[in-house]
Amino acid sequence: MILMQVNNITKRYGAETILSNIKLEIKTNDRIAVVGRNGTGKSTLLKIMSNNLSYDEGTIHKPKDVSVGYLAQNTGLDSKQSIWDEMLLVFEHLIKKENSLRNMEQQMGDPELINDTKAYQQLLFEYDKKQQEFKTEGGYQYEAEIKGVLNGLQFQDYDLTTTINELSGGQKTRLALGKLLLAKPDILILDEPTNHLDIETLTWLEGYLNGYSGAVVIVSHDRYFLDKTVNNIYEISRHQSTKYHGNYSKYLEKKALDYERESKQFDKQQAEIKRLEDFVQKNIVRASTTKRAQSRRKQLEKMEKMDKPSGDEASARFSFQIDKRSGNDVLKLKDLAFSYDNQQDFIFSNLSFDVSRGESIALVGPNGVGKTTLLKTIIGDYKANQGTLQIGTNVQIGYYDQEQTKLNSNKTVLLELWDDYPMMNEKDIRTVLGNFLFSGDDVLKIVSSLSGGEKARLSLAKLMMEKSNLLILDEPTNHLDLDSKEVLEAALIDFPGTILFVSHDRYFINKIATEVVEMQPKETTVYLGDYDYYLEKKQEEYELKELEEASNQTIDETNETKVLFQQEKAVKKESRKRERRITEIEQEIEHIEESVQEIEDLLCQPEVFQDHEKSLELTQKNEDYNATLEKLMEEWEELHSEK
Repeated sequence: MILMQVNNITKRYGAETILSNIKLEIKTNDRIAVVGRNGTGKSTLLKIMSNNLSYDEGTIHKPKDVSVGYLAQNTGLDSKQSIWDEMLLVFEHLIKKENSLRNMEQQMGDPELINDTKAYQQLLFEYDKKQQEFKTEGGYQYEAEIKGVLNGLQFQDYDLTTTINELSGGQKTRLALGKLLLAKPDILILDEPTNHLDIETLTWLEGYLNGYSGAVVIVSHDRYFLDKTVNNIYEISRHQSTKYHGNYSKYLEKKALDYERESKQFDKQQAEIKRLEDFVQKNIVRASTTKRAQSRRKQLEKMEKMDKPSGDEASARFSFQIDKRSGNDVLKLKDLAFSYDNQQDFIFSNLSFDVSRGESIALVGPNGVGKTTLLKTIIGDYKANQGTLQIGTNVQIGYYDQEQTKLNSNKTVLLELWDDYPMMNEKDIRTVLGNFLFSGDDVLKIVSSLSGGEKARLSLAKLMMEKSNLLILDEPTNHLDLDSKEVLEAALIDFPGTILFVSHDRYFINKIATEVVEMQPKETTVYLGDYDYYLEKKQEEYELKELEEASNQTIDETNETKVLFQQEKAVKKESRKRERRITEIEQEIEHIEESVQEIEDLLCQPEVFQDHEKSLELTQKNEDYNATLEKLMEEWEELHSEK
């Protein structure tokens, strides 16, 4: 079923065209990624699709009953409610139905209503109907769904009565995502949903979206995430959209093949055009060949000319060089521990690993474990409370701050770089900035007015100029578009120095890391390989642990065979006793249900329901039967749960 059709959408801001003739189709269970450079209009398109922004031309077709849920980039909940109460708002319609059912149950015990058989029967009918609707709509499981989503988003150990306004920006963003997931719209539109998520949460979200019953449209710079979740790609480039089938990796392959094929076809056609034009030019004036030349000219006029294939848009171009080579031992960390204000609760402790020249080490671990804190400790912004930190000979540290706090917000782009290198010519400074896509008047922009991606590129330009031999990078791919990430990867792969970095971008870790160091609050584990290798080893460790537990269990079983034999006899005896009781209860339930049915049949007879005394007596008897029935059912369920 087609849930939405976007036909020839055009959007302008003043004289500037952002989107032009955009086409996109969403079907049930589609998993769509919208990709493209920063500034190509991806977020604008999502706002238009979610009816949060108008458009200038084109049409959007969507059936009235199709619901759309939209999560804007870095949107956090702003609420005075508690975490739990805010999530409950999604299920207000079910809570109202639940309250209605409870009210109806109270009415059922009203003697006056019981005496009015017709009204009572109508109430029972309505109750049964509403209860079935409540069950079908998930009334008995919505609390479990809330807990499942909150656990997946790492709120399992959090006090759910905490007011949302007390939370951090990242936590508010995760809760906004959770609330939208619980609402289950037919079309789920997510703009950068992976921001503020650690790797464990990302893995959970991938699984959740893969099992989602509706369609999903995503803008994300997380290539690993896109590979795991989407089956269609719409690329926005030069204001236009192009569709590709498959995940992100397949899109890259298909795009490269399409460009190569189109280039060959274009070159072939250009050669054919030249051949025909040469023939016409040489033969049009000769009487013997003029007819053939005229025929070729008509052929040229009728030919549908191909446009030259558009290659990739301008990319940043840079590489990291070093001033001098460091010693072989770059960093040595031994039993390092850190806490704020010398408190007893350490952010991390017992942290030990070495960094040698030429290595590229990824720090991974859950949010809050202190990865950024460790980096700031290494560069000297913080001081460790325990342990030793040794920096090797000739080590020059270059630091990339994910928050870009080292940038001066009041300077222009040009002066932000030039003030650090006043002896360089302006032309050379502009050339460097041009390599990072700051051209013309872009270099006169005030830093505070830059987008996240522009600030990231400026920070990388400053880092490149330092020519440090140890790069310490904190989330370097945040804010970068997909193309800029690939350029950064290429530069880091060719870097002749040493790299220590924190990243949630698993694709990036796979490309760059030669080692993965997993940080936990009280230990670190080193894995000699990339991210996929790290996952394999973690799985092996998990399986070995299970085998060890199974082996220990086998030994214990062997040692306790006699005890277990006696226990098994006792269990079997108890089981037989339980089965006999279950049979007795089922017979009692059957007998009571027959009695209840007989009384209900009697209550429908005019001579009975007109006799209020008799009717009340039978109704009371039925209530007693139902009370007994409820107790028997509870006992029956309890006995079954003990099986």
